[in-house]
Amino acid sequence: MMKATDKIYVAGHNGLVGSAIVRALKGRGFTNLVHRTSKELDLRNQAAVEEFFREEKPQYVFLAAAKVGGIVANNTYRADFLYDNIMIVSNIVHAAYASKVTKLMFLGSSCIYPKLAPQPLKEEYLLTGPLEYTNEPYAIAKIAGIKLCESYRDQYGADYISVMPTNLYGLNDNYHPENSHVLPALIRKFHEAKEKGLTEVEIWGSGTPKREFLFADDLADACLFLMDNYSEKEIVNIGCGEDVTIRELAETVKEVVGFEGNLVYNTSRPDGTPRKLMDVTKIHALGWRHKTSLKEGMKIAYQDFLKKQQILQVAS
Repeated sequence: MMKATDKIYVAGHNGLVGSAIVRALKGRGFTNLVHRTSKELDLRNQAAVEEFFREEKPQYVFLAAAKVGGIVANNTYRADFLYDNIMIVSNIVHAAYASKVTKLMFLGSSCIYPKLAPQPLKEEYLLTGPLEYTNEPYAIAKIAGIKLCESYRDQYGADYISVMPTNLYGLNDNYHPENSHVLPALIRKFHEAKEKGLTEVEIWGSGTPKREFLFADDLADACLFLMDNYSEKEIVNIGCGEDVTIRELAETVKEVVGFEGNLVYNTSRPDGTPRKLMDVTKIHALGWRHKTSLKEGMKIAYQDFLKKQQILQVAS
């Protein structure tokens, strides 16, 4: 188990997932955390990553760094998503091995599973069918990360584990109008519509796909739990085991934000995978369950969004 004084490297500490892991570690008394911004350390640069590990010698690594985005970003910047993410995971996993890291956790994504896999998604469904085309490059990079961790375990006995979070949201999310994921994108859309006094909001797609959402701080709690309680080759899903349609999600965001207009669905936009619900039997059996309901977490996320907006207004 990790001790409070162990040196822990959180790769991607400024992102939604990484910042949640840092909050969880600090909240539990861990005092020896190390991280670098992307300007300080380009994780795509093998020599720079190896030098960082030689200098810092972390004992535990949470690999949460990645180039991420929504459907449009994934489908537009296909080469960037594949190249950047493969380089990041390859460099960190190998440098961790070379510097004798005690344990590493790689964070993947639910998009690794086949587009039409049976629901809910069990861990053993990995590589059993074609991927969703719009995010195939990102998914392939994440699958490469899983196989890297498995292979370093098989060949060298490295204690590297891989976890697969469902769709995430929460504090420090990305609210870019085009490159964000569906929930933060909806929060921004409804807020701006409310501020402008609009009578309707356009929702991409048909509204029928179903998605599962987990509050990022719940994910961080699961990551710390698994780092201390799991050391096996097989991947572990992290989710809440419940999903909602995009239409239901939009209605909830509308209520939380306080928008009073109508919803209009643009069916010319892609829906993506019809359904992505994680089977969380495995992590439940290990003794972990999520704590934050979708509506409760959404209220927290919206307040965080409002704070960001205030900061931007002051800065401008």
